[in-house]
Amino acid sequence: METLARLEQVIQQRRKCDPETSYVAHLRRQGRQCMAQKLGEEAVEAVVASLAGSDEELVGESADLLFHLMVLLADREIALADVFAELDRREGISGIEEKASRSQVGETSNAD
Repeated sequence: METLARLEQVIQQRRKCDPETSYVAHLRRQGRQCMAQKLGEEAVEAVVASLAGSDEELVGESADLLFHLMVLLADREIALADVFAELDRREGISGIEEKASRSQVGETSNAD
């Protein structure tokens, strides 16, 4: 958790840097669509590594995926603490149960 908290701070700082010297600032300059696309690419690479790569490849791709997710969260001004709070809220609830509750909420919203 400390690593993610430090990374979140670094991302916030680097968003303000020169895009020529900071990858985070470069992504910010490219815009949210680029950030989202990069996140998707990293997710696919993590999936491929999980099926056909070594453990080391999966670890590396997982780190890339977390990093790019955090860059996108920062762009949306969503704190990692908010994501952790949502995970805490879901703790002890079956994944099947939790997903079903989201589906029911969506159905109710659509019916109104």
